[in-house]
Amino acid sequence: MVDIDLPGMLSSYDTKNLTIATVCSHSSLQIFNGAHKEGFKTLGLAIGEVKRFYDAFPLGKPDDFFTVDNYKDLMKYADELRAKNVIVIPHGSFVEYLGAKNFLTFNVPTFGNRQVLQWESDRDKEREWLDGAGLTMPKEIKDPRNIDKPVIVKYHGAKGGKGFFIARTFAEFSKRVKRDRPYTIQEFVMGTRYYLHYFYTPLQNTGYKLSKGSLQLLSMDRRDETTIDELQRIGSIAELEELGIHPTFVVTGNIPIVMRESLLPKVFQMGEAVVEKSLELFGGIIGPFCLETVVTEDLEFKVFEISARIVAGTNPYISGSPYSDLIELNLSTGRRIAQEIKYAVAHNKLTDILS
Repeated sequence: MVDIDLPGMLSSYDTKNLTIATVCSHSSLQIFNGAHKEGFKTLGLAIGEVKRFYDAFPLGKPDDFFTVDNYKDLMKYADELRAKNVIVIPHGSFVEYLGAKNFLTFNVPTFGNRQVLQWESDRDKEREWLDGAGLTMPKEIKDPRNIDKPVIVKYHGAKGGKGFFIARTFAEFSKRVKRDRPYTIQEFVMGTRYYLHYFYTPLQNTGYKLSKGSLQLLSMDRRDETTIDELQRIGSIAELEELGIHPTFVVTGNIPIVMRESLLPKVFQMGEAVVEKSLELFGGIIGPFCLETVVTEDLEFKVFEISARIVAGTNPYISGSPYSDLIELNLSTGRRIAQEIKYAVAHNKLTDILS
């Protein structure tokens, strides 16, 4: 359990003078931009000197910076951050840099439910959650000696795809696996990748209504991954492996995408099932999350992962997406987070969306 005295921390906060803070990486430009649009002050958490590239993007630049020598040093400055009425917005890089254990005990009010990290970062618990929600996942191979067709091997935690690899045989697996790190082996599913960006609010019933609150679909993307996405230029995986070149899955960028409309009902059914199961398991996933899926030629969704916070795939949509524009013009995920905090302040419900 997370031992955070949220009511105690908020009792000293001036809720009319809140500051939205996040680590200067990942999706920070849209988080700061969205916070500004909703009237919040912003604070960029950075290592060493101030990040100069923010000067090139004045509408995404934080009002001030808070610099430390190492991201883990942020743990020592919780009191100082709370004195600034800071609410932290976590993203994948934030959790990775601070460390999962530190993030769970970081004594600063944080948007969302920190309990979700224990279900997202452990691939066994993640499968329990998604399977329990009735989603179709790629088959898991428990014993690598049973590998008889292409599989993808994934290490636990958010690494932007780093270290993931494809194997076709036990011998290939044994040659490349790092046994000192926990991993999962999944069947390699052929299809089209869609990364679905949702937002769940436990406070408002203005979207796709659930048992509590409502669900929104804000955008979608595909990931540009090196070197797997360049295979068609130079040969097949088998040919490259013979040359000692091993395709990798490191994410370098994000590509906007729109899905055929007839699939949208299933998209909402999956999001609903994930939220409802999360309410049962750990009190609910709050705010943005992403289902990472493959759609097969039979138009079947297979969900291979969940990211339980804002994902970098939302970055192409700082001014809105073809989906969020049908909710509100110029609505990014970063702005939607700020709106939820603003709504919670106005209705005295901050403890319902922070942890």
